[in-house]
Amino acid sequence: MTAERHNSMKKTFSRQSVLGAVLVPGALFAVAVPDIAYADTASVTVTTPGPTMGPATPFTGVSSHADCADGLVSGGGISQSTGDDRAGNGNHVMGIAPSADGVTEFTGSPGVVGTDATHWLAFGGSGSNSSLAFSTTPYAVCLHSSRIRHTQVVMNKAAGPSVGQTAKTVTATCPTGTLLIGGGARTTPASVGSLKPIASFPTFDDAAHDFGQKAAADGETNPDSWTAVGGIGGGRDTDNTTYAYAICSGDDVNVNNIATTVHFRELSGPDTAGTSQTATVGCDDPAQARHGRRESGVLVSGGAAASGGNVTTTDFTKAGSGGTHLTGSYPSDSDGKPVSDQATTADNWTADIHVGGSPSPNTYSDVWALCLNLNHGHAMR
Repeated sequence: MTAERHNSMKKTFSRQSVLGAVLVPGALFAVAVPDIAYADTASVTVTTPGPTMGPATPFTGVSSHADCADGLVSGGGISQSTGDDRAGNGNHVMGIAPSADGVTEFTGSPGVVGTDATHWLAFGGSGSNSSLAFSTTPYAVCLHSSRIRHTQVVMNKAAGPSVGQTAKTVTATCPTGTLLIGGGARTTPASVGSLKPIASFPTFDDAAHDFGQKAAADGETNPDSWTAVGGIGGGRDTDNTTYAYAICSGDDVNVNNIATTVHFRELSGPDTAGTSQTATVGCDDPAQARHGRRESGVLVSGGAAASGGNVTTTDFTKAGSGGTHLTGSYPSDSDGKPVSDQATTADNWTADIHVGGSPSPNTYSDVWALCLNLNHGHAMR
């Protein structure tokens, strides 16, 4: 066979061919030829409009949104500032959640409440202390994927917490056969100054994780649920509500050979009144690599908690003070600095925990990164 004819025959085979021709003297046989594997693509862009000032008066809230002009929102975050007074108390996260239009919240009946969301809401709240310098900045993680072209939002909610110094745990679970790619948490109303989400994390709807009461641990794969924990200090109200949101792949998305991997980090503290601490973990984190647990992936979402510790091995418990709260849960660099608008290299997630006006013994800072891995296990056929 000449080189010209050989090359011509090669061009007749596409990478999706399933039959090949073999010439044998006197006969033509058709034989199966394996597909040529090719890589799927996934990337993210983080968008943020910058800070929205407020709330400037006690027992009120402020909202802001970040939007995906391209791609679908797979998760999102929030960071807050108290101005020059880093020890300032009162500014706390009131919610982080997907939205269909950047304004409307999913707060109706639990279940699948929306599809193909492209906006992320961030809510800041104030307690008895407020300042004109308070601000809230939202971050939307926008996913571009050749495989995950449709998503759906699952919401679950529960009344409470309504008794001082307690917490309410709520879990939203993805439909069977879909993939969890992110989530969020929300509490209402803002008029109850000590009410706030104190945890938002990936988990599993199974007995090993007490059906969402225990968080996904470092290295676990394919969590199917997202848990929100609402906490309250001394305030009380009979209309308090905690919401959990799970962002899942669409029902029509083939999730074979796609996986998500959880990376998790827990630090002791902060416990001194008026102090803060950040914790950061990444999809390719050097600290994890030292323990042989290095795994690359695309960061699609993350979570944060102010807890009583051991959140992956025991049911969630509150921090040592009812005033301890989140002031940040956001995509970042490895040093914990929030990424800028239109960033395409967000590989880490950071949690920012703040102690209020009272000491908070036995407090821990928890952070999760949820990392998407395409062509997991073996090549797609």
